[in-house]
Amino acid sequence: MHIRVGYDIVYDCPAPTPMLLMLSIRPERHGDLVTPQAMQLEPHTPWRDYVDDFGNVCTRLVAPAGPMRFRADYIVADSGEPDPVHLDAVQHEVDDLPSDLLIFLLGSRYCDTDRLADEAWRLFGAIPPGWGRVQAICDYVYDRITFGYQHARATRTAFEAHEERVGVCRDFAHLAVTLCRCMNIPARYCTGYLGDIGVPLTPFMDFSAWFEVYLGGRWHVFDARHNTPRIGRILMAHGRDATDAAISTCFGPTLVARFDVIAEEVI
Repeated sequence: MHIRVGYDIVYDCPAPTPMLLMLSIRPERHGDLVTPQAMQLEPHTPWRDYVDDFGNVCTRLVAPAGPMRFRADYIVADSGEPDPVHLDAVQHEVDDLPSDLLIFLLGSRYCDTDRLADEAWRLFGAIPPGWGRVQAICDYVYDRITFGYQHARATRTAFEAHEERVGVCRDFAHLAVTLCRCMNIPARYCTGYLGDIGVPLTPFMDFSAWFEVYLGGRWHVFDARHNTPRIGRILMAHGRDATDAAISTCFGPTLVARFDVIAEEVI
């Protein structure tokens, strides 16, 4: 299967503004590129890439005052298979986890584990550890939060999403990640492309957020927002939460003047 992905984003900057972008797909998917993922900048602006501590490709630049446009349109090969399900994946004891994974058990900016630990153990403590416990967390988050773009708020934490019971895909992911960490399951926040492949079309395409957990010696994909295996995920970045995997971080005031995302199967 081939999937067309890309974006057309315009920021309006009142003054020259340093920016950090995560608009490239993860390095492990570079071998699946059918066409180059070249980013076009208007006006032309010098930029440079680096790889962060989580292995994400980051782009640095200083946007000039005025409109700044970022565009890309390319094709990625994909297996066409839905997210794998491994019902027998086991949960590791904390002391048996690799040391570099312990960070994914800790609280972070949006994943306030200290405020949800007691509730997590009350809800999921009696469920046997492993895949089934993570799926129970996904089921709970899926039922708990009502999705709606009108509910988007950049400052909402997992606890606030739990209490307000509304949000967008990042809120579903943050709450699920937090509940997993409360149950001693390493969990990381993910963002990338997820087109409407094999499901009804939605009226608005956006980047998507999901999460991964470490079970049975490897990372596994889960998605509390859709709560069903999906086809065609293309990962761009992962980290502790949305802070580490933000599509853009602007070091100054900016206005989003355009935000179009492409994610569709090439027929």
